[in-house]
Amino acid sequence: MRIVLQFLKEKFLEVIKAIAPLIIVICVLQFTLVRAPASLFLQFLLACIMVISGMMLFFVGIDVGVLPMGRFIGADLPQRGSLLLIVAMAFSVGFTTTVAEPDVLVLSRQADAISQGAISGNIILYVMAIGVGFFVALAMLRIIYGFPMVYLLTAAYSIVIVLSFFTPVEFVPLAYDAGSVTTGALTAPVVIALAIGLSSVLAGRSSVSDGFGLLGFASIGPIIAVMIMGMVLH
Repeated sequence: MRIVLQFLKEKFLEVIKAIAPLIIVICVLQFTLVRAPASLFLQFLLACIMVISGMMLFFVGIDVGVLPMGRFIGADLPQRGSLLLIVAMAFSVGFTTTVAEPDVLVLSRQADAISQGAISGNIILYVMAIGVGFFVALAMLRIIYGFPMVYLLTAAYSIVIVLSFFTPVEFVPLAYDAGSVTTGALTAPVVIALAIGLSSVLAGRSSVSDGFGLLGFASIGPIIAVMIMGMVLH
């Protein structure tokens, strides 16, 4: 019981350290410059309590269940002896975690609302998820075959630069935002855990060199996917 309480305390302090600066800034603005209605400010404080509680439970869930399961799946897949299975599972993990990623949901809804339905939020959501899933699958293949990450990053960013000249202007900033939100609090730990688990059972592989860098690579997927979507819709 003591260990559990200590664990919860650590997570609570992590969340407080992360969100306290924002709360302090808003409070300072409220009493100096902004002067928002009291009801709105109280609503903000109540929301902060809800956010702190939710984030603490979220991070506890990530550490207790998501990360261990991700590492186990990554370590177990090579024993099945099927490259296609590894690729399919990597795509599925990248796709499903992106669909559930809070930041991605916010971006897709905002794009739908601002464009007044001209850009469907659901289409953006699933296009981004396909992009992440595809590039996570490529990242797993990179771990298996030992391709230098620098080559993959160079090729992927070259494609992004070229596509930027042909993508409709209204989709270019959306595409780059898509790349920044997909590797958030849910997707990042799951993908890293999967990669570390996979590299840990492969002879001659390093969990440090193989488990990191792939998030930057995976974030390119939704950029390219949204750009292609923009050219198709245009």
